[in-house]
Amino acid sequence: RVTLLELMMVKVSDKNSFISEEMNVFVRHAEFLAVCFQENCGAVLKLTAAADAEDEEALVTIRLLDVLCEMTSNNGQLEHLQAFPGLLETAVDTLRLTHLAGKQAVNIFTATHSVTRQEEISHPAVGFKSHLIRLIGNLCYKNKENQDKV
Repeated sequence: RVTLLELMMVKVSDKNSFISEEMNVFVRHAEFLAVCFQENCGAVLKLTAAADAEDEEALVTIRLLDVLCEMTSNNGQLEHLQAFPGLLETAVDTLRLTHLAGKQAVNIFTATHSVTRQEEISHPAVGFKSHLIRLIGNLCYKNKENQDKV
């Protein structure tokens, strides 16, 4: 699943290669990815326990977030995802929870807290909070209703 998401990430990142039919397919896939992210976003919080550092669901969720960030960076998919029910609320709630989890244990979600320990710099969750903030910002871009929610 992670490999498939990485392939999607490459295709979505290459904005010049889309034809209109592909864009329609990616819009439909965006809904599926948003639902998967909403259902599994809590899995990333398990990564705060050292024993769960390689949790497959958490790694998939991190990749889902990366793909959603890229999709919301593209105007063709942005409007569709901005109106997707519950995605913004899930992203904001997950940001709050990761912030609290980072305060209660070793903060694996930001690089600034991981600099002292070499083994944690390469942790897969580093940057998760910044990607959540990017997704929230993209969902609020030129969208007054979403801005008011945040």
